[in-house]
Amino acid sequence: MSESVKDSVDAAVVDKYGRPLRSLRLSVTDRCNLRCKYCMPEQDYVWLPREDVLTHEEMAGLTGYFTDLGVDRVRLTGGEPLLRRNLPRLIRLLLQNRRVTDIALTTNGILLAEQAEALYEAGLDRVTVSLDTLRPERFRQLTRRDEYERVLEGIESVARAGFTGLKLDTVAIRGFNDDELVGLIEFGKQVQAEVRFIEYMDVGGANDWSQEQVFSRAEMLTLLSKYYGVIEPMPERGAAPAQRYQLPDGTTFGIIPSTTTPFCATCDRSRVTADGMWYRCLYATTGTDLRKTLRAGASADEMRALLRVGWEGRRDRGAEERKELERDGLRVGRLIGIEKLRENPHLEMHARGG
Repeated sequence: MSESVKDSVDAAVVDKYGRPLRSLRLSVTDRCNLRCKYCMPEQDYVWLPREDVLTHEEMAGLTGYFTDLGVDRVRLTGGEPLLRRNLPRLIRLLLQNRRVTDIALTTNGILLAEQAEALYEAGLDRVTVSLDTLRPERFRQLTRRDEYERVLEGIESVARAGFTGLKLDTVAIRGFNDDELVGLIEFGKQVQAEVRFIEYMDVGGANDWSQEQVFSRAEMLTLLSKYYGVIEPMPERGAAPAQRYQLPDGTTFGIIPSTTTPFCATCDRSRVTADGMWYRCLYATTGTDLRKTLRAGASADEMRALLRVGWEGRRDRGAEERKELERDGLRVGRLIGIEKLRENPHLEMHARGG
């Protein structure tokens, strides 16, 4: 190994606030087979040009440069990642990199029953399924698709394929599904999954987010305590965004309070879109075009230098900034206009993995 490569591998990379580069969320497609109101409320979107979408080899190569600088965890996202053809092949390519210690997948579950076994055999470590309601009629209302039964089939297929550690992610929205928290935890017990409730986030896209719709962590704990009794917080795990809790019977669940209590101070995540745009924050409006540099023939050292400079200059704290706008009464309407969103697909959360 050359000295330049060795130095790039060994030297710790931290941003302006001392946050390390540890976690990579790799979006493999911007397309989705649902139209959830909190994520993709429009029926039609401007999609990334297919010729711009990275190949599996390009994605694995870029991941290698990130792991050289400290990343050891990769999460495959979308859009809906299971729409990407031959995803198990990408997983096998990623696992050729010995610095990758964990590969996870976030999916809506619709195609999971068909692919779970192949994903497990390829080496995928963990699966997270988004499930916001247990009521078919609410599912149709939220997603504008009639795929509830296929999602349940997908969840059931996870354990059969051999996976453990299944997580179910639920966006808790006041007035929509805040009466289902207990039901979702009980469902989680049945399918051997840990439920994680996510405060409704102001993603700034085409959705009509409002503070009134946020069902806070404090309110969740109050509601669940009335049913289950004393709920104990569990020790926090590094930069993980979810605070985990334990019920009296030992059942665990998590809450991600990203709206009322942003975790910007410990955020170690990077996001790469399917066409190679690199965002250092979920809420960033500008990113770095890694595809352009990669396809121009940049060397490994040049790619690592680009990532190092980008991360070391990082000052992003998007969730905290949005909370400050709300606190100061400056958050009025959509942060990004609908026409601008239609002009630039990168500004929508489905393009960068949410």
